[in-house]
Amino acid sequence: MKNLFDRYKFFLGISLGVSVAILALFYNALAPEKRLPIFQPAMVNYELVDSSLQHIKKYHKIAPFSLINQNGITITEKAYADKIYVADFFFTTCPTICPKMTANMGLIQDAVKEDHQVRLVSFSVTPKIDSVAQLKKYALEKQVDDSIWNLLTGDKKQIYELARKSYLAVKNDGDGGPHDMIHTENFILIDPDKRIRGFYDGTDTAAMKTLLSDIKILKDEYPIP
Repeated sequence: MKNLFDRYKFFLGISLGVSVAILALFYNALAPEKRLPIFQPAMVNYELVDSSLQHIKKYHKIAPFSLINQNGITITEKAYADKIYVADFFFTTCPTICPKMTANMGLIQDAVKEDHQVRLVSFSVTPKIDSVAQLKKYALEKQVDDSIWNLLTGDKKQIYELARKSYLAVKNDGDGGPHDMIHTENFILIDPDKRIRGFYDGTDTAAMKTLLSDIKILKDEYPIP
């Protein structure tokens, strides 16, 4: 009996390997495609959502905007047409969470620098302080790649409305002071249809791995023609 087993064990091993491979192929073919959620205002912590939007359960999209980047160039939402992008809110003189957020956005920048489908944008919540010159100085200090990452300043009301009503990234509407917006540490992942597909702790380096993984999932959903 042992001799018979020895004679056929090679063929049994081959058969087992082929069976496993076939099962793996079937599993991959039948497994549901990974898809990221599409976040609506009603799904997000109410503290981060303007009261006029807290009931919205579908069709939420990022509103049009027109702001100025670190090179003095006007940037609109059209710059992100057909792009996957990551957004956050910061200010250059922030001594607490912003330095870590900027460093982590730098990690994302390095990871996508050869990917023409992915872009980054940071909106200043203190636009009166963060002039174009200040943003340019900050960009040079933080090694911001202008071709990938825009730092934006401009009309304060517009920025605050974007933060509160589009990106769902701040905890209040502001009281008119120079540092009145309480922005979160969130990075927000936006798809080419201008929809929110994820929120990530911008101070957590480990969360950047999840963000990069989710960008890959979005790239599968939006293949380049």
